[in-house]
Amino acid sequence: MKPIVSYRQRGDFQKTEKFLHSLRERWNRAKLDYYGRLGVRALSEATPKDTGKTADSWSYEIVETKGRTSIYWRNSNVVDGWANIAILIQYGHATRNGGWVEGRDYINPAIQPIFDQMADEIWKEVVTG
Repeated sequence: MKPIVSYRQRGDFQKTEKFLHSLRERWNRAKLDYYGRLGVRALSEATPKDTGKTADSWSYEIVETKGRTSIYWRNSNVVDGWANIAILIQYGHATRNGGWVEGRDYINPAIQPIFDQMADEIWKEVVTG
């Protein structure tokens, strides 16, 4: 019995890989720094402020590994060596007297427009070559 669906392919993905590699090269460090700074500003502005220390503690790091480049946004406001205040604000935390402080989702709404802008710019480069 013959299969209902069949396909054949010839060649390889060399042209596609070459194009994607050139696209990665065009996304140079300056563009990544731009989006890193944009993210820091958005996160800082969105961070609830009591003293302002957490809002002022945002930074970013660009990490390049084999075939991949990533931007990491970090917050350095850590108390007692383990309690990252930005995360406690985001997800909530227990109090010393047994209570609970509800988290406030401020990180995702702040950073999502940055991701969208990056995706739009990358897609335009893919479409226009």
